[in-house]
Amino acid sequence: MNDLTFDNRIAEDQAGPAGGVERDARNGQPMLMRYLGIVKRWKWLLIGAVVIGAIVGLIVTLLMTPQYSAATTLEIQREENRIVNVQGVEPETGPVDLEFYETQWGLLRSRTLAERVATELRLYSNAAFFEMNGANELAEEVRQSGRRPPAANVRRERVRTAASILLKNLEVAPERLSRLVVIRYTSPDPEFSSRVANAWSRSFIEISLERRYEATSYARGFLEDRLEQLRQRLQESERDLVAYASDERIINVPTATTTGEDVATTERPLIAEDLSTLNRALNEAVAARVEAQSRLRGEGGSTTEALTNQAISDLRSRRAGLAAEYARMTAQFEPSYPPARALGDQIAELDRAISREEARVRSTLQSTYSAAVAREEMLRQRVNGLESQLLDLRGRTIQYNIFQREVDTNRQLYDALLQRYKEIGVAGGVGVNNISIVDPAEVPNAPSSPNLILNLLVSIFIGGLIGAALALALEQIDETISDPRELDAALGLPLLGTIPNSEEDNPTEELDDPKTPIVEAYLSALTRLAFTTEHGVPRTLAVTSTRPGEGKSTTAYALARQLARTSRRVVLVDGDMRSPSLHQMFGQANDRGLSNFLAGDDDVGSMLHAQPNRPSILLAGPMPPNAAELLTGDRMAKLLRELTARFEHVIVDAPPVMGLADTPLIGSMVEGVVFVVESHETRTSLARVAVGRLKDSNARILGALLTKFQAQKAQYGYGYDYGYGYGEGRRKDTEAA
Repeated sequence: MNDLTFDNRIAEDQAGPAGGVERDARNGQPMLMRYLGIVKRWKWLLIGAVVIGAIVGLIVTLLMTPQYSAATTLEIQREENRIVNVQGVEPETGPVDLEFYETQWGLLRSRTLAERVATELRLYSNAAFFEMNGANELAEEVRQSGRRPPAANVRRERVRTAASILLKNLEVAPERLSRLVVIRYTSPDPEFSSRVANAWSRSFIEISLERRYEATSYARGFLEDRLEQLRQRLQESERDLVAYASDERIINVPTATTTGEDVATTERPLIAEDLSTLNRALNEAVAARVEAQSRLRGEGGSTTEALTNQAISDLRSRRAGLAAEYARMTAQFEPSYPPARALGDQIAELDRAISREEARVRSTLQSTYSAAVAREEMLRQRVNGLESQLLDLRGRTIQYNIFQREVDTNRQLYDALLQRYKEIGVAGGVGVNNISIVDPAEVPNAPSSPNLILNLLVSIFIGGLIGAALALALEQIDETISDPRELDAALGLPLLGTIPNSEEDNPTEELDDPKTPIVEAYLSALTRLAFTTEHGVPRTLAVTSTRPGEGKSTTAYALARQLARTSRRVVLVDGDMRSPSLHQMFGQANDRGLSNFLAGDDDVGSMLHAQPNRPSILLAGPMPPNAAELLTGDRMAKLLRELTARFEHVIVDAPPVMGLADTPLIGSMVEGVVFVVESHETRTSLARVAVGRLKDSNARILGALLTKFQAQKAQYGYGYDYGYGYGEGRRKDTEAA
């Protein structure tokens, strides 16, 4: 039951589960299990690499020079504070500007800042600094120069070297989601680290202020030059304007213009002003003439002035009274009546007076009308003359306007630049620096490195990586078959069984004990062989391998021994006439055997060695000059016929396949061949060639046996040691009881 269970498990492993787990292409094993198997197989290599890595990390840590880190914290504001509400030279942006801060981080790592710090701390003449950082030659040169100041070029070179050392040991670490940045310097001297960190922050602030001042100074100088140029250009344009106006006699007078509540002053030509004034006077003259003309209409006393004249009205009133009196008198008396005649004369005199008065009024109106007409005509002529002069002036004003626009443009540019110049002067004088020191660097009390725990973890990790890389490399280089499932993929042969490695020097003794795991493994293989033919285990069977020492002789004897235990008549033939081994296994004299029969001796019975409860043995016999020639005849086939007539099963321990022609000849004569592969040793390429040679000779390979299998060396190291020896502990306890 145990053997069948093991075989079922092997079959299931070969078929592979129908899950979605990622599997190895070679044998259907999950990739995770494959890697776990590799770890288990090469565990000592991995453990050794990790241990060596830990030891190296410990030694390196103990040999490292302690390093001290000093840090200072800066706050960098995006917008600088302003006391006056004027703009500076730099453009304004939003409060969140990653580009600005990235620029600041870059400036903190700049070589110019490093050289400034090196110069401020006089590191170019500090031999201890260069020696502390590994520049021993430069340190010796500084010591030899003593207190003599170095030449300019030598000093520049030393400053560059010192700046490179400072940048190498400096770390700029911005804090996320804040305007804070930490400047950290590391060196073997704690006090020196503190000095460098503080000097770095101070120099950065000073450079920032100098850069801002230089930018303002440059802008101020630039604006001064431009202001002088614009001033000269404005003066020239004004002179051109005045000269042209004088030559063309263009006279403008200021005019106030009211727009809503605003009053603006503009200039207009004098002719336009005169024309406007005369035009208003002309309109008034026309109105006066029309009015005089309307007053002149009518005849005699029908005019408006005559009707409204007081004198004429009085005369008419008197005449009306006299006319009434005259009418009353003539009604009583004759017109020749003296009083009546006197009244008639008075009326006639009044009529003459009224006529004279009306004539005087009309004469006055006529004079007024004539004066209005004359004045209108005179004003119209004057207006027409001014219009002609104005049209001519407009033609001459085009160039004047060009000069005027140039003057206005130059004046606007000059005023704008002057205002900007004043703003820059004020802003440059009262600006506040946007960089401040939050926490100055202090002298560290404990070293920041080496960190023993961190170094050990890193070294263990690196050692593990190196060990894993070596294990994977060795796994790729290893061509041996370490797992039973590789047989089908590598050789195309079904697996008949897996034989565990025997720790005994003489495997025959272990095979005689039916309770040992190796016997159970061979019994499982025999069970698989029973299904290879219709009549069960093949009657003639050859056992071979790729090369010597793979356990084929032990396998041949084990199969024969298992068949003999079932009360079957079995004969084991040592077919390896070149290097026989069965006579040594059983302590027999190899004086007669297979070679004798193949050479012509037909007495097979005298060559057989019968063993009680064991298979009979036909030894190889004396070593022939050429074993392949003996096998090419029909004697081997005749021997197999005679043996099958006497025994139920004939098992031939055939020679190795590689380099010999014996096994292909034997394999073509037997019913089946069992191919033995030594696990962890046999190269896949050689085994594949051997299988190919057998197939080319028309030998029927029933399957392969994986011998000397060690579960702890298997790639997946898992499951193949289960089943063999199952219940062994309980049986021993029962026997002891």
